[in-house]
Amino acid sequence: MSRQSGMYIEDLSEGQAASFTKTITDADIVLFSGVSGDTNPVHLDADFAAGTMFKERIAHGMLTASLISTVLGTKLPGPGAIYLSQTLTFKAPVKIGDTVTATCTVDTIKAEKRRALIKCICTVKDEIVIAGEAVVLVPSRKS
Repeated sequence: MSRQSGMYIEDLSEGQAASFTKTITDADIVLFSGVSGDTNPVHLDADFAAGTMFKERIAHGMLTASLISTVLGTKLPGPGAIYLSQTLTFKAPVKIGDTVTATCTVDTIKAEKRRALIKCICTVKDEIVIAGEAVVLVPSRKS
């Protein structure tokens, strides 16, 4: 795998995994709000967030989930893969200063269709904050 091309479907094996880790900052939340248009005050307003069940500002769930896209698009399978679908379950909030690790693990390969089902989790310390599955279209050496 080079920086410009990722893995081919023939390179994947069940159980293969890759991760990406990032500490979520205030700037990440503010920038994501601007890009996405999601200005929910639970993300941006400390006074508002203090009155919620979270008691403090939290990161957008989709900001955290975007770390899964980072793994799929840059590591496993990497450049050339096409994200077809994603399921997500949000299990716990991510707060400013939390270090999130997104881990993607190949679950099932359908080589004839060039598809891979990939289990995805995001964790903070040992707690799963997001769990789901992605389906990606992966290039083949044969085509």
